[in-house]
Amino acid sequence: MKKIFLMSLMCTILGANVFAQEVDVAKAWKKAEKGEPLTEAECVAVADSVHKRYITLDSHNDTALYLNHPGGKYTVTKGQVNFDKMKQGGLDAGFFAIYLGQRGLDQKSLDSAYNYCSTELNLFKEYVAARPDEAEIALEPKDFEKIKAKGKSIVVLAIENGYPIGNDLDKLDEFFGRGVRYMTLSHNYANCICDASMDKQPERYGGLSEFGFKVIERMNKLGMIVDVSHASSSTLADVLECSKAPIVATHSGAWEVKNHKRNLTDDELRAIAAKGGVIQCATGRFFLSTLPKKEVTIKYLVDHIDHMKSVVGPDHIGLGTDFDGGGGVVGLEDCTKMRSITVEMLKRGYTPEELGKFWGGNFLRAWQEVINVSKRLE
Repeated sequence: MKKIFLMSLMCTILGANVFAQEVDVAKAWKKAEKGEPLTEAECVAVADSVHKRYITLDSHNDTALYLNHPGGKYTVTKGQVNFDKMKQGGLDAGFFAIYLGQRGLDQKSLDSAYNYCSTELNLFKEYVAARPDEAEIALEPKDFEKIKAKGKSIVVLAIENGYPIGNDLDKLDEFFGRGVRYMTLSHNYANCICDASMDKQPERYGGLSEFGFKVIERMNKLGMIVDVSHASSSTLADVLECSKAPIVATHSGAWEVKNHKRNLTDDELRAIAAKGGVIQCATGRFFLSTLPKKEVTIKYLVDHIDHMKSVVGPDHIGLGTDFDGGGGVVGLEDCTKMRSITVEMLKRGYTPEELGKFWGGNFLRAWQEVINVSKRLE
């Protein structure tokens, strides 16, 4: 019995040594830098180091409204993001969008949309302010490293759908002054700014409206990021032509991989990249695959990321989960699983440097250039 115990103990020690060798981070990191194949354990170890070393951000979630109203009735999965889950998943920053569905364009409806957005923005800012040890709002890229160094989650405010500004540029100025740093021009249907990709009605403007061109000009001057996710192809073409700053698609997929009106064609991907912008890959099953939801895994998400990289290179891609707004796949059910994306990408040969760009470097570079352009326009 004693002999068996000693043999068992020796196997345990040897097994521990083997495991330690498998997760030697320095060696694994060097292998990853060369694009060499990694073991499963090495992928996990390097992924953890990537999330510690680099700024990691999700450019779009719909979490703010849920945190404002946790007892509300919702049609999609909720509770995918909070500050504790961000910490667990190695996610430093989230862009928390105040979402508005599209309704009427009469003045009463426009006033109602503005009031709703204003109220929800105030409520969410109060939510963050009530948790000073957990999170802090960032207003520009240089804030990210400072907030991460404090051990806090980074919050950036956004608006999904330009509906609440109606046809009033002063409201755009106001929201920027209150901390909003990007605005998604539309949701699924046309507003006062532009046509949208999912609208079943004939295009109202053929792209941007006359007011929409003024909105882009003002956003450029403010240093506010223009988000073209949800916008129609004609709107995107107009924005690319008139914007003086890089633009972003905060949560979109690749049309060549999944034919969906919300996804971007290769030509559109190239045009956004050529302007210095970024395309942030969405995670909703409907963007990624025609398979049933239970069969769509992280593999399908990274297939889209791979395609985007093959078209525009590693300097113009990132992630926008759309969590709490329909995002998430098997293996990425919430933001505690973010490292799983990194593990899958490492298995496919992405280097740590490329992952640093993907997880935040690319988006922050584009955002800084938006700010630089605004200063040149002063």
